[in-house]
Amino acid sequence: MNSKSRLWPMLGASLAALLGACGGAETAADIPELRSTVYGEVRGNNEAATSGIYSWKGVPFAKPPTGALRWKTPAEPASWSGTLATQKFGNACLQNGRIYGPGANNTYDATIAATLNTPVGSEDCLTLNIWRPATSTATANLPVIVFVYGGSNISGYTADPVYDGAALAKAANAVVVTTNYRVGVLGFLNLPQLKTGANTADDSGNFALLDIVQALKFVKGNIANFGGNAGNVTLMGQSAGAINTWALLTSPLANGLFHKAVPLSGGISLASNLPAGVIPTLNPASAYLAQGNALLLNLLIADGKAVDAASAQAFAATQTPAQIADYLRSRDAKTILTTVLAKGLSTSGPIPEGTVVPTDPIAAIAAGKYLKMPVLAGNTADEGKLFAPFLALLGGKPGIKISDAQRFNMMAAFNPDTATTLTSADILDASYLPVTTPVTGYNAKTALLGSLFTSPSRDNVLNTLRSQQSNVWYYQFNWAQEPAPWNEVYGAAHAFDLPFLFGNFGPSVFSNATNSSANKPGRLALSAAMMASIGAFARNGDPNNTALGTTWQPWPKKLFFDATLTQAGISTQ
Repeated sequence: MNSKSRLWPMLGASLAALLGACGGAETAADIPELRSTVYGEVRGNNEAATSGIYSWKGVPFAKPPTGALRWKTPAEPASWSGTLATQKFGNACLQNGRIYGPGANNTYDATIAATLNTPVGSEDCLTLNIWRPATSTATANLPVIVFVYGGSNISGYTADPVYDGAALAKAANAVVVTTNYRVGVLGFLNLPQLKTGANTADDSGNFALLDIVQALKFVKGNIANFGGNAGNVTLMGQSAGAINTWALLTSPLANGLFHKAVPLSGGISLASNLPAGVIPTLNPASAYLAQGNALLLNLLIADGKAVDAASAQAFAATQTPAQIADYLRSRDAKTILTTVLAKGLSTSGPIPEGTVVPTDPIAAIAAGKYLKMPVLAGNTADEGKLFAPFLALLGGKPGIKISDAQRFNMMAAFNPDTATTLTSADILDASYLPVTTPVTGYNAKTALLGSLFTSPSRDNVLNTLRSQQSNVWYYQFNWAQEPAPWNEVYGAAHAFDLPFLFGNFGPSVFSNATNSSANKPGRLALSAAMMASIGAFARNGDPNNTALGTTWQPWPKKLFFDATLTQAGISTQ
């Protein structure tokens, strides 16, 4: 071989090495935040040196449900060429602003107080986020935890700092996924004119549930490339997210998409499943049909096509279903939400129509017609305290006497580590004070509210489930070590277990009101035990682990998560 023929292979090898160093052949082995999906390549965040995590945020799992796709089953996203930057959260789904919502900037900040009861977010919102430990890129088959946010099915967003999955992914040694889904009437709408008969999923009106199903399909098809085991997926939801999790546990559409369930502070009971006088967690399809019809009539009146409900009905009768559907899809979504709020049509949730959700989910579970799997449920001891404004339902005044904007700003300005002159009387209506007064006090009244709302649905679904399977666990979160006066106002309120489960204590809506330097040691110890329990359950289908210091027995036994200022206090009953 002459000198020229020997030179070409050497030059070729050098050129190949140079191109590889410039990105021509980069893979997850070279750049761990670079991963592939069936739709294209994504590049996330390498936080190995800080939080010990790799993350991907704002990953599209469906096309934007806008225009002709509004009130339709989510469609798979279009493939993309090149590498998609997935380094920040996607938009919150369009919703009317609440104290728990995204504000103007899709995160916790001062704009939340200024955007209450006004539309925030975007219809272009069907994205999810992924966190995994920054262990060797070869680590695979990690358990997967998919979290579904709460918010009464009318609000919520994955960019809420409480839902950041980094700490949980690291503590549980798992892949954590959080997913957006449509809320309010954009997520759940029962209206005959939208039903074509061509697609039973579309006709169900359960678009939010279909979004979660689509996110789970994305996980099934792609999570292996992020180190997750698609055959070991835990679906975890809180409040409305728990109701949606229970709904999917009874849905044939979710078969094979998740293998364990963690529904927290939610149920799936109709009024017909419960004793008289209590508050159900699920409304019948007829209730949502009345809501859908009322929305249509009010939009027609607002648009000047009618002057009252009778003339709106008469006008609607002159239109074909397709014309009404086109009309609704042409309306500005923010106008729709404004009408919903103004006319008191905000109630939202799974529609038990018989296809996506059984007409009676409790009856379906009792008959064994559900997705049988290990279940870990939970509640907080003082669920009713977050719903104090609804004490008016019991015939009294709302429990909290200040506006949500005032309360938000009060908490944002509160310093938990300094003395304060603030008292419960500045926040709570005087008729409920002192809070410890028997029968009429705030503690007694909020406990009564919880006993009418959360406890009956909890017992109904867990007892029904236990008749079919033994692997059902339950916890009650009792921690109430907030600095005064918030320990009285909130205590162990609805959703106050979430920061402990995610290991995130601020900044967020309630963090200044709850997290002091004094309670930090006990708070962190309790959080570590709770995250270890979720990790054990995600791995094995059993939450028992050494961090508990006790044996967690299945329902109807209960495990209590609590802590003093300085240490965790976990017990069983």
